[in-house]
Amino acid sequence: MDNQTSALLINCAKYFPEEYLPAIRQTIEEIGPQRAQQALAMEYKDPTVALILSLICFLGISGIDRFYIGDIGLGVGKLITGGGCGIWSLIDLFLIMGATKEKNYQKFMQNVSYF
Repeated sequence: MDNQTSALLINCAKYFPEEYLPAIRQTIEEIGPQRAQQALAMEYKDPTVALILSLICFLGISGIDRFYIGDIGLGVGKLITGGGCGIWSLIDLFLIMGATKEKNYQKFMQNVSYF
């Protein structure tokens, strides 16, 4: 792996699940750093922002955290049920960062297939 590939991987690591980083490294090497840079230049959701949205009680209950990462159906579900009477919102405090990273990985793989 060359320095450019390493730099791309280091810059994007916080947006993706750790277990997928070897697969991302392999994808970057297969498609080349130029095409990978285009795919990584897409806007990815920050897991920390999703957690902050989930932490703010009103926004967590209203589903804003799920709307932020693109889970429209789950966001509507949280909105209608008041965050599952608060239980769903509490669970999302632990799951939202992983869900955000998973969505980012899916978006990356989708972007790679277009290039």
